[in-house]
Amino acid sequence: MAGELVGLIWVRPLKVGQDALAAIVELASIAAAADADEVVLAWETLDVATACELPIIGPAPCLNMVLTTRVGHVLHQFPYSEQLLSRRPEGWASAAPDWRPAPAPRSGVNWSHRSRRR
Repeated sequence: MAGELVGLIWVRPLKVGQDALAAIVELASIAAAADADEVVLAWETLDVATACELPIIGPAPCLNMVLTTRVGHVLHQFPYSEQLLSRRPEGWASAAPDWRPAPAPRSGVNWSHRSRRR
């Protein structure tokens, strides 16, 4: 608030399906309760689509970041492919992102009138 970081929130461990959707929706309540003037959201396309049992829309795999203010929001997308670095006999693998060209950021409409406390 007023240029100060109020907090950082991670989605709790969740179960696939409705529980995942409910957890993500509740994050918006926390920002509204704090009367935040700016919120940054970050998620990975495949993780959220899998957890929420949703179709994959847009580039995938992709790191998505949204900067939201009372004026509007801007979506930044950073597509990548995974470059395998190593594989262990137990089945674990180590990978690194191979970043692809990013599409231009997309601006959105003003949503503050829907979330502002009355």
